[in-house]
Amino acid sequence: MKKILLLLLAALLVTAALAYLWREPLKAAAYARLTQDMFVAQDTDAFDPGPALGSRFPGLRASYRGREVTLIEEFAGERGTVFVASRSLDWCPYCMRQMIQLQEYSAEFTAAGIGLVGITYDSPELQQAFIDKFGITIPVLSDINGLSFRTLGILNDEYRQGDRQYGIPYPGMIVINPAGEVVGKLFLEAYSSRVDSAAALAFAKKALGIN
Repeated sequence: MKKILLLLLAALLVTAALAYLWREPLKAAAYARLTQDMFVAQDTDAFDPGPALGSRFPGLRASYRGREVTLIEEFAGERGTVFVASRSLDWCPYCMRQMIQLQEYSAEFTAAGIGLVGITYDSPELQQAFIDKFGITIPVLSDINGLSFRTLGILNDEYRQGDRQYGIPYPGMIVINPAGEVVGKLFLEAYSSRVDSAAALAFAKKALGIN
């Protein structure tokens, strides 16, 4: 009996060790499966939070590289800006995959004269871990106490202070022209769906009048 217990204990230890060693590949595989159908070609629902079309994009209160940011203009491209609000780059697989895909298209946004900037509620330290791991060059802002999301009208009101997810936004994109006006928005009610980056670029170019 003692021998059987020792064998079971050894098997459990080996299993635990293997699970630890393979935790990242297993997590990556699970995330890939979870997000395999997340991208859609266009925004087709009526969900439309955020500033009204034609209104001026409001100020921010966010952190970027150790300093406070209040103006979106410093991230603007010559022809406009796409502001990407995401929930988390630490635990939200849909946000992570979207940011990775946006990075793949970042050169095309730049070539079109469009600045691309992201924002999440994560701490700068958690953001940096993701940025370093995946080689993200898109500026990613850290919202301060949900103030930016609240000002923009995209703070997810399903959560209260004290909840782990308090401070997350409704994920989406806001297109801003060089005059600081909101000229386009892409928000889907299902947080597990995002507009494909190629389609988002085409949408932004049309909204900004770029041929």
